[in-house]
Amino acid sequence: MTTTTAAGAPETTGRTTTAPGPTTDTGRRRVSARVRILLWLLLVMALALASVAMTTRSFLLRDVDNRINRLLTQEAGEFANFEERGGDPRTGRPFTDADRLLTVFLERQYPDADEELIGLVGRSGAGPRQIRQPHDLPVALPLHEDPEARRRIFDSSESSGVLQRPRGEIRWAKVTVAQPGRAPDAAFVVAFHPERERARVNSVFRTLLVISGVALLLTVGIAWAVAGRILRPVRVVRTAAAQLTEQDLTRRIPVHGHDDIAALAETFNGMLDRLERAFAAQREFVDDAGHELRTPITIVRGHLEVMGDDPGEREETVRLVTDELDRMSRIVEDLLLLAKAERPDFVSPEPFQVAELTADVYVKARTLGERDWQLDGVADLEAELDPQRITQAMVQLAQNAVQHTTPGQTIRIGSRVDGPHLELYVADSGPGVQPQDAEVIFERFRRGTARRGARGSGAGLGLSIVKAIAEGHRGRVRLHGTPGGGATFALVLHTPRAPEGDPT
Repeated sequence: MTTTTAAGAPETTGRTTTAPGPTTDTGRRRVSARVRILLWLLLVMALALASVAMTTRSFLLRDVDNRINRLLTQEAGEFANFEERGGDPRTGRPFTDADRLLTVFLERQYPDADEELIGLVGRSGAGPRQIRQPHDLPVALPLHEDPEARRRIFDSSESSGVLQRPRGEIRWAKVTVAQPGRAPDAAFVVAFHPERERARVNSVFRTLLVISGVALLLTVGIAWAVAGRILRPVRVVRTAAAQLTEQDLTRRIPVHGHDDIAALAETFNGMLDRLERAFAAQREFVDDAGHELRTPITIVRGHLEVMGDDPGEREETVRLVTDELDRMSRIVEDLLLLAKAERPDFVSPEPFQVAELTADVYVKARTLGERDWQLDGVADLEAELDPQRITQAMVQLAQNAVQHTTPGQTIRIGSRVDGPHLELYVADSGPGVQPQDAEVIFERFRRGTARRGARGSGAGLGLSIVKAIAEGHRGRVRLHGTPGGGATFALVLHTPRAPEGDPT
């Protein structure tokens, strides 16, 4: 039988308001990554430490329960053994009186601080009479002072149990004593008051909570400093990004260490490099286009303004205007091609036979002018390259050779392997390139000094396109003199595949 008491608490209902959380919308509060990291760390650490404290408390309470159960079982077993095998020290014979049995046994026991050993004898309206050793207990209401509790334990049909009282819980075990053929009229009771043991456990639990709280505060403080140090490059990146403008793309993030933040800074710097190159190419494109297109536009406008009604004059004006418009169209196409050279898909490499590519270029170049065309050499290997772009570059070099040679002069086209590199070249027998022009002729809209035998006038974009195609293959353009006079332009490319045979 157990008795319980309960204190009711009135339920209250009320309206609660929830503060709006920080958001990243424009005009609202922002929560930094540093704060979010600390909040998540605080939550995880708090849950972990609380779990550790609760688990420790649970284990300690279970140990207390197990120890009390062992103690109750041990005391009850000792009495049962004494009852069965012990003898009265006065007579030397087995006990025949329950009162004498309980008295002798209790005189020989030394109970724990929270333990009571009591003998209950007889039944009356006031409850059983008790036999006990003088023993002070640090509890509010010991069992020997609570006749109602003694009566309930004595009358219980169980051999052990838990008695819930307003003045404290009692864990008990009982061994009944009965004369043969008679109902039990005496019992040995061992009672344990677990309040102090549980108070010790709760004290340990509170100590763990205090230590966990201090550890949590220290962890948060250290994490705040560490997170600030780790995220400092991110703040630098954000500040640099906010300060970037189209006119100033020169800022870079200092890179320290080899962690993910350093990788982020390197990636950001790489992005700024690409942006700077893109804006520079855009400005250069606009400046070059404006500069080169201004002249033909002026020519077209001037001829149209002075064009008269004479049919011959009108025909000549239309011819001149058409020629200038064609030149403008070529300039625009070349500029667009150079602008595409900055894109990663400018070239599409694929395995291709260099011998076949060299022969195709030779066949196409022969239609550019009446020259002594020669297929000088063919490299017999397969290489990773974009055959269309390489053909475009080689044809441009051949066209450049035609413009600087006269009919009947020799132009040689070929390919060869030079160590780890593949060279595709066009060699002419013209006047060659002046040394002061060798550094500038590959720049946009830059032409070399007029050479003897030069024919036609371009916009100065042809060799720039050749250079862009070579660099798109991660190669370069090389210029050197031709033995006997002339200039040799070569595309120097890396060969990722070994040659299949000796070049012919």
